[in-house]
Amino acid sequence: MRTLADLAEQQGVALQTYRNSRRHLAEGFPAPVTSGRVPLYDAEQVDAYLAGRPVPAVPAVEDDQDLLDRDEAAALRGISPRSWDKYRSDPQLASVAVRVGGVEHWPRRAVREFAPSRRSGAAGGQSAAGGRRRGAGDQVPREELPALVAELLEEDAAISAAAVVQILGVHRDAAQYALLRVRAERMADVMEADPELTPQQAAQRSGYPAGQVRRAAVRAQTVLRGRRAADYLAAVLQALAAEGWTTQREMELHYPADDVVVASVVLDGPGAPDGVPGLVWDERAGWRAAASRRHPLGAAAQQPTPGAVGSFLAGDLTPDAAELIRAVTA
Repeated sequence: MRTLADLAEQQGVALQTYRNSRRHLAEGFPAPVTSGRVPLYDAEQVDAYLAGRPVPAVPAVEDDQDLLDRDEAAALRGISPRSWDKYRSDPQLASVAVRVGGVEHWPRRAVREFAPSRRSGAAGGQSAAGGRRRGAGDQVPREELPALVAELLEEDAAISAAAVVQILGVHRDAAQYALLRVRAERMADVMEADPELTPQQAAQRSGYPAGQVRRAAVRAQTVLRGRRAADYLAAVLQALAAEGWTTQREMELHYPADDVVVASVVLDGPGAPDGVPGLVWDERAGWRAAASRRHPLGAAAQQPTPGAVGSFLAGDLTPDAAELIRAVTA
């Protein structure tokens, strides 16, 4: 498979130049073989097109070892891509996941035969009525909590944080945050499908009581802005990886406040510039140096000051990757 960055390198131009030229959208150019946000192209088809030969067809016969991306896996299971997301960390899938062009894929057979783990097992066997013992740690690993809360919301869209505490044995703060996160993501899904809807209308369509979604309504709009920035951030990450600056495979989005999107990348690659532990993109002020590799965001929720120490490109929120790299090295 080839990414847009691979296509640009193959044709000897910078990624942004390749994007701007829209060569991959020319008539007859092979279509992406994936349907997700990061397009992947079949290498044999691309090579044939560039050599002026007939472009071979992608095999139509399904095979158990075919690698499916997030959207394809969800379609095979008959669920939404967001619903598929809650299963990705399950050991059955995590153990067979393969990254192609930085995009996670799973074998067709593994997707078809996957049986979701029971919620009761993740809760450590504690009785649903028992709740969280005073002074005890959470019974559910933090990374598994959103998926479990998503299951609870499917059963009861109006479930309260107190009920989540009783069922899963987690701290009330953790339950509230997980409900906020999942509700906002689902409201964003609804609004993405129907842009005319307000957050309140999306909440109503999802069955969420108005009194439980005040913060989620704000965050849902922020999630949408993060999704719109995803392609840009993915292009920057690919460029940084191509320079040998990072080994990170996905640009991580953060919501340090419900109304702001921040992304971070740790510069841990062999070619990373000295003295720059990472980069942080803030939708309000653009790129700046990370606070550290371990805690790249620092005080990310605070309004950044344009021109402050650590700001590389104040006044330009979305410079292309080449410009960002030049600014950092300078």
